[in-house]
Amino acid sequence: MSAHRSESGLLDTSVVLAIGQLDPAFLPERPVISTITLAELSAGPQTAKTDRDRAQRMAQVQQAEADFEALAFDAASARAFGLVAGDLRRSGRKVAARAYDALIAAVAVANGLPLYTCNPSDFEGILGLEVVAVPHPDSTGA
Repeated sequence: MSAHRSESGLLDTSVVLAIGQLDPAFLPERPVISTITLAELSAGPQTAKTDRDRAQRMAQVQQAEADFEALAFDAASARAFGLVAGDLRRSGRKVAARAYDALIAAVAVANGLPLYTCNPSDFEGILGLEVVAVPHPDSTGA
């Protein structure tokens, strides 16, 4: 895991959700997200229990779409996913339980980008993935 600020980096969903609470000094100069993060965020309004929560989650999706370029899960990402899934299995972790994380990690690996996350333990055991831990001011995490 790394602790330096890079020029470009892929933001994990945990970072996107907490972006307004994070110190920009811990984020890449040119952050991007993956289409997997957009998919994960887009599921949020569908599972909200109240209209207020639904509206808030929809606003998060729209803000992410407006603020960040989204890298596609393409053929290179699909190949990288095979490696990520293998690494997770070898480390004793179930890929299905971490499906979004594994897909996001594959996009980072395929594009040669460090992954910025508030939850670095979610990405342990993935070879070739540079993980940058982003401190979250909330001690419970994002």
